[in-house]
Amino acid sequence: MSPVKVLIVDDHRLFRSGVRAELGDSIEVIGEAEDVDSAVKAITELRPDVVLLDVHMPGGGGQEVLRRVLGAGIPVRFLALSVSDAAEDVIGVIRGGARGYVTKNISGRELTDAVRRVADGDAVFSPRLAGFVLDAFASSEAPPIDPELDSLTQREREVLRLIARGYAYKEIAKELFISVKTVETHVSSVLRKLQLSNRHELSRWATARRLV
Repeated sequence: MSPVKVLIVDDHRLFRSGVRAELGDSIEVIGEAEDVDSAVKAITELRPDVVLLDVHMPGGGGQEVLRRVLGAGIPVRFLALSVSDAAEDVIGVIRGGARGYVTKNISGRELTDAVRRVADGDAVFSPRLAGFVLDAFASSEAPPIDPELDSLTQREREVLRLIARGYAYKEIAKELFISVKTVETHVSSVLRKLQLSNRHELSRWATARRLV
């Protein structure tokens, strides 16, 4: 059985290195990319079997990669690999053409299996995410737009969800591969945009919108 050729697309070098180390012998990592433009270029030139795609990156994120690559008719399958398990992120990349979506707490063995299954044409999801996809495609209606949530950047949404789950600033920094100072900056920006006073109000706001 020939190894599956994989390209890793993520804006954090340490995470890319970790994924490369975790994948089994049946997977051949043929390249890496850290943003939308470099991802599109690498996919076009290297033609991997499967692209492990982060959802939130500089230059437009995973959905922009999907739009440009699949719009050009390049035959490749995408498996989203993200820290986010928010419904709008999952649904967005699946509607964009990804074959699956798994979260970054997946084990190396599970990720290897997911990559092989996507390469074989299967759709793969982390267990709790499958419901989002089924609900979305069972309805022909587009998901409602929340103007307040839409005002936040992708990174601010990630920080918001982790705050709402009770993560400390240091834990968020470790989870997202950013500094504590950067976390504090994002939290301040979110509070200002949503006109909230503290992280407790932020948690209630997120819970009310089922973002947790």
